[in-house]
Amino acid sequence: MPAAHSTRGRDLLAAGLSDLGARALVIVAGSAADPDIAPFARGAHLRDCFVIAPHGAPPRLGYLSPMERGEAAGTGFELLTPEALEVERLVHEGAEPARFWAEVLAKGLALSGLAPAPPSDRLALAGHAPAGVIHAACVDLGRRGWSFVAGNDLARRFRQEKTQEELAEVRRVAQGTSAAFRRVAELLAHAAPRPEGDLEFLGEPLSVARLRLEVARTLAEHGLEQPDGNILAPGEEGAMPHSTGTPERVLRRGESLVVDLFPKGRLYADCTRTFCVGAPPPSLAAAHAAVLGALLAAHRAAQPGVRGWTLQEQTCALLAERGYRTPISHPGATEGYVHGLGHGVGFELHEFPSFRKHAGAEAVLRRGDVFTLEPGLYQVEEGWAVRLEDLVALGDDGLENLTPLPYELDPRAW
Repeated sequence: MPAAHSTRGRDLLAAGLSDLGARALVIVAGSAADPDIAPFARGAHLRDCFVIAPHGAPPRLGYLSPMERGEAAGTGFELLTPEALEVERLVHEGAEPARFWAEVLAKGLALSGLAPAPPSDRLALAGHAPAGVIHAACVDLGRRGWSFVAGNDLARRFRQEKTQEELAEVRRVAQGTSAAFRRVAELLAHAAPRPEGDLEFLGEPLSVARLRLEVARTLAEHGLEQPDGNILAPGEEGAMPHSTGTPERVLRRGESLVVDLFPKGRLYADCTRTFCVGAPPPSLAAAHAAVLGALLAAHRAAQPGVRGWTLQEQTCALLAERGYRTPISHPGATEGYVHGLGHGVGFELHEFPSFRKHAGAEAVLRRGDVFTLEPGLYQVEEGWAVRLEDLVALGDDGLENLTPLPYELDPRAW
């Protein structure tokens, strides 16, 4: 196992496999971009691939195309090559996908020193390869003495604690994200209101689509993609938290604009700010102050050993004291504070640690975690929203804010 993962991986995988009563973690993926296998692939460009991580032994990475041997070698893992897996023979025989995968995995298990002990031996299965194909392959492997248990949570726990290499990539993506926010603020700061209140920039109406174009350009300059899109939601659209914003919608003076960007390099970043061009309504200004206070309190309280749900309870208490509805005081409410405080970020946009009430060990913050803190308030009737979201990393020296941007509503303050 590469040094970056050695101690963490060996201990975590061994404990997780023991809990599951499994001999090995098997991850089957349609490409190395699969979040379950990505920590092992370490940026390699592979198509169909898999990992076999036996209890107490180093993981092995299997790949299926000899043209990808250079990419596979760069991962530093012991490899299960197409030649060793007899891929060419299976292709020549015209093996349909389920049989192909059953044969490849059976060969990979054998090469990894794993043979099922009668009557049945258990494997933890993870990855996001085609479900029907893998199910059929597992039925085939079941006839050979293997049984399976869900291993996706174990794969998520493996990638929860970020290596220094992974954290450096998150920092890079966060820097590009921050640059996109500063570009949005620049355009808004130079926007001028027309008499009816609509904003214009360089003589043209300033629309959501115009801002979205600038975001895309800036992120592309930093080598980042937006596989999940983004949110630029003004006024009444932002009041519904997951509304992405209508492209043709022209921005107006005195309304909120929620900007939530979550681009991806090899890993994700995630950040939200709320803007208002011109004087905000008093209720919007008060909500912004309340959300900012809750965010800063969460920063202070996020320490190793603290549960994510404990931070959510604290946030709810602070906002309830100011008269806002919360998920605790008003379950199911659609106004006020209506969502969770945060989530882990990494190879997926939402991963461990968890901030859910009934989560297990993955809900306890620990060193190496990267996660968001994102309180918000939403008022549908008045048509405004405020959400402030920081991406943070919990390290040996405490909490590091990876998106240290201004919080002000007024873009001119940026």
